[in-house]
Amino acid sequence: MQTKFYKPHVLLQEFINCIMVIHAEIEANSPAVICPYPPAPQNSLFFYINDCISVQKHGDTEFTMQPRSVVVGPMVTRVLLDINKSHKAVRVGFHPGGLHRFLGISMAEMIDDHYDATTVFGNEIAEVNNRLQEAQSFDQIKDVVEQFLLQKVSALKPALPFDKAMLELMRVNGNIPIEQIASLACLSLRQFERVSKERIGIPPKFFARLIRFSKAYRMRENFPELSWTHIAYECGYFDQMHFIRDFKQFAGVAPGIIEKELKQTPVRLQAELRL
Repeated sequence: MQTKFYKPHVLLQEFINCIMVIHAEIEANSPAVICPYPPAPQNSLFFYINDCISVQKHGDTEFTMQPRSVVVGPMVTRVLLDINKSHKAVRVGFHPGGLHRFLGISMAEMIDDHYDATTVFGNEIAEVNNRLQEAQSFDQIKDVVEQFLLQKVSALKPALPFDKAMLELMRVNGNIPIEQIASLACLSLRQFERVSKERIGIPPKFFARLIRFSKAYRMRENFPELSWTHIAYECGYFDQMHFIRDFKQFAGVAPGIIEKELKQTPVRLQAELRL
């Protein structure tokens, strides 16, 4: 699997964290590659250049083919992904509050859902998809996506101190009192809760838990030799009960079960995720 990360254009950096290009080829005679994909504390815009993926939401029995370009809002439950045989994709990862500024709508309306980007941005997305299929390199792919994003900068909603405060929460992996983050955002706790639901879709304490869990899960994908005890400690869990609780809520299963699932798939989709 090939992966390359790009720091976005300077005009995009205040609301976009990175642009990630990924390419994984699966042998034609191999069985389907089904990857667990727990929620991560970062909203995304995906473009699928070759095969589109199929998604099975928690509680569903069938996989649903995704559009060629997809807006992903705040995710709080895991999905399963069938990445097909030629997985070539671009992922735009937004800073906290960045997708809200980009779309201008409440993130609370987008929890646990994927949206066809064509319904959001219209026919211009079809042109972006066509240009991506014509691109000859990862760098050209990045340029196509970046040009599309730059056209939207003038319509961005303004930044708030809240956005920088949530970046700080991400930087410390959720391990800081929420009262301190609210103070950085120049808001009372009640105001902080309200703005959080508008700009990231979920309450700040829940978001902090999701940040902490995501680091633990990505450590497991990156370093399968590490013990769960070591991972829990490195991620700021000082209570095994809370560690297991977060895994059951966000990964849908206990840590031992997710370990078995990862052994059954050759692709690690969150191992190199950058938040």
